[in-house]
Formats: sequence, structure tokens, C-alpha cells
Amino acid sequence: MSEKIGTFDDVSCGRTVQFYIDEKPYWADGTEAPSPKMTGMQWRIWWLSVAGKFFEGLVVFMTGVALPLIAKEFDLNAAQHGIVGSASLFGILIGASALGGLSDRFGRKRVFIFELGLFIAFLAAIIVTPSFLWLAVCLFGMGLALGCDYPTAHLVISESTPSHTRGGLVLSAFGFQAVGAIFGTILGYIILTLDPSIQAWRWMYASAIIPALIVFVGRFFIPESPHWLAARGREREAEDELEKLLSRVPAYPTEVKIDDLQEVASKKKPKTGYAALFHRENRRALILASVPWFLQDLGTYGIGIFTPTILAATVGHQRENAHNIADLISNDLIAAKGTALLDILLLVGVVAAVFLADKLGRIRLQVFGFIGCALGLSIAAQSSLFDGPMQTALIFAGFMLFNFMTNLGPNAQTYLIAGEVFPTRIRGTGAGFAASFAKIGACLTAFLFPILLSDIGTTILLYILVGTSLLGALITFFYRIETKGISLEAE
Repeated sequence: MSEKIGTFDDVSCGRTVQFYIDEKPYWADGTEAPSPKMTGMQWRIWWLSVAGKFFEGLVVFMTGVALPLIAKEFDLNAAQHGIVGSASLFGILIGASALGGLSDRFGRKRVFIFELGLFIAFLAAIIVTPSFLWLAVCLFGMGLALGCDYPTAHLVISESTPSHTRGGLVLSAFGFQAVGAIFGTILGYIILTLDPSIQAWRWMYASAIIPALIVFVGRFFIPESPHWLAARGREREAEDELEKLLSRVPAYPTEVKIDDLQEVASKKKPKTGYAALFHRENRRALILASVPWFLQDLGTYGIGIFTPTILAATVGHQRENAHNIADLISNDLIAAKGTALLDILLLVGVVAAVFLADKLGRIRLQVFGFIGCALGLSIAAQSSLFDGPMQTALIFAGFMLFNFMTNLGPNAQTYLIAGEVFPTRIRGTGAGFAASFAKIGACLTAFLFPILLSDIGTTILLYILVGTSLLGALITFFYRIETKGISLEAE
């Protein structure tokens, strides 16, 4: 057998960016050789993208542990309490659409670097914030950066990886949001234990600065997306960046030559920007990417941020009148321990999603996950009918099922689908819009949860979320577009 490796079909037509990323090698006699492994550069891009999702989980869910301390230091009323809880989510809402779409204009790499620099700047500022107002501004600024990361990190991974493993790679990176959530809760608990003071929340945020700086530097050393360059008619630059992306020893492919497809595309003069999202050909994709994600975030962020509060109020045996710092810290520690246990199921759920997304498909998992979320919330709602150990068991069983099913289904799949259903020329804009629309739901729950928990109680609130979960399953089914194994160039 010859040692020379090449392609089985040597015709020159149809050589696109995805062709080379997906290409399988063949020996000279036509026998298929083992598929090439991911290159070092592809893994570097994956790890640098992982970091953004980790930081999101870290700061957003750590806010749940920090919130009682912040409320005490700044003497927050119910409305201000809601603003602090929703400020970073509102920033994500704005950042995903206002900044995420910049990657379609300026390139994936530039925006990938910019977003983390913005995150670090506000993260450093929050440590020395002197007032409630500046605290809200800093949380909003961090949210802007994290919102920009929603579409950009997805595209950086998906546009550099093979079609048949894209779902698992994107979701495994996304899963580090759950790792960040668990780590943030545990870190908050450790810091509270080492420094049981009202200022401990500042150390929680400070702990992320050095890791973020390391990741920021690393993002300078990746290639620009060849997909983005080719879509803009810059094929020769795309070839250079593709060679960097697919650099192996021994070299494969040995030569990269992208066909000039821009001439054909330019005759169609496709719409770009937000106008293209609402065009008839993209409307179905827009609804599928946006509405179920909105409904999912109503539950995930509301439950995620305020789980410590719910647990402390229902099963934590907290001191009812926490008039001093010692009582406040005690309540916060009780809630943090319970939250860390529940958050583990977020990680288990997304691990299951990683293995199943490229096998069962995105739509099937999303529908199944929404139904499972509704069941979990229903179980938790039943806790109001009991006292003692049974109440505790129902709360934990319901929230554990919810956390598992949301990351197996809608929390993972909505993120994945939003970065796959739009054409390359508007992929960042479309994914950013979907993330922004979703975060309207996150902001609503984060702001209204403290008020609604007081006015209508936990049980009614949980039943409302049961209804939104079932609605998410229906909309996913009726507007379904399956993207499992589909090339990103299939427009």
C-alpha cells in the first residue's frame, strides 16, 4: 500500500472551507485512511472558547451567593435587589445583539479578543465599587462582554470543527457554564468560610481576574475564521488561515485551494444584517432560535440565581431574623451548600447532551428536555403540601430533575441551534439576536423573582414556569429545523 495520503476524488470543484475541515484522507490506491485527529490549533480554539462560558457561569451564579452580602452592605430594597440580580443578564441581552453581530462585520477573532478585555475591565472595577449604582453599572458591563461571547464563542468553535462532531464540541464548551456555576458556588462558600465578613463578595469577583487575563492573551494567537473570510470573498486569506487551523505533522491536507464561489453568491445580492433575519427565508430559523430560548431562560436563570434564596427559605433552617452579620453568613452558607449539590446536575445534563446531540439530534433532545423541565418543576411545586423531610425531598428531587433536563435539552440545544440555523453572512447577527431575545426572559425572572416570591409565593411561580416549559416544547416541535451533521455552508 502506498504511503502517500490524498483525497479519493481529485477533482477541483466544490473545494470549500468546510470541505477541507471535514475531508477524510485516502491512501493512493483509494483505501480510506484513519480520520485525522483534531489539530492543536483546533483544540486551542476550543479551550479558549470554554473559558468564556466558564466565566459566565462563575459570575452569574456566584451572584446568588454574593447577593445577600451585597444587599446588606448597600441596604437594598426589593427593587434594587432585583436590579442587582438582573443587571448582568440585561447586559448579556444588550451585548449579544449589539456586540455579537460585530463578528459578522469585523471578524470572529477581533471580537473574540475584545469581549474578554471588556469583561476584565468591568470585573476589576466591581471590586472597588463604592455604591449600588456603580455596582449595577459594573454588573451590566460584565454582562455586555458575556453577551458578546454567546454568538462569538459558538462561531469560533463551529466554524473550525468537523460537521459530524460539531454539536458535541460546541456543547462540551457550553457545558463549562455549569462547571463555572458549580465552581462559583463552591468558591463563594470557601471565601465566606475564610472571610466571614460583609466584604467577602468582593473577593469572590476578584478571584476571576488572573485566569481571565491568561485567556485574554491566548486569544491573540488563533487564526481568523476561514468561513468568515471566504464568505466575504477573501479566499486567499481564508486559505492561509485554514492552513494554520489544519496544521499537522505529517501535513494534511498538503495543499489548500478554495474555489471562488463569491462570484455566484454576489449575483444573488443576499441581504445582510438584521433586515436579513426577518426575511421570509430566515423567519422560521429566527423563531426556532429565539422563542424557545426565551422560554427556557425564564426558568433556568430564575431558578439558578434564586435557588440559594429558595432553599434557605424552605429547607435551610435559617435564622429568620438575620439582623447581624453572623446570622447572614450562616444563612448564606446553608444555601450555598444546597445550591452546589443541585448545580452538579447541570453538569451531568450537559455531559449527556454532548454524547447525544450528534446522535439523536437537536430537536428531539430539546422537546424531551422541555417536558422533563416541566415535570421537575411540578415535583418541586408539590413541596408546599408537606413539611419536614418530605418537603426537602420534593424540593431537591424537583430541582435536580429540572437542572438535569434543562442542560440535556433546552439550555444546551437552544444555544447550539442558534449558531447553526443561519447562513454564514448573518450567523453572528442571528445567534446574537436569539441570545438577546432569550435574555429578556432571564432579566424578567431575575428582576421579578424577588417580588413574585414575596407576593404570590414559590408554588404559583413554579407552576407558571411549568407552563412556559411545555410551551417551549410545542414551539420547538412546530418550527423544527434539524441541524445534526449539516455543513455550515448548506445555506
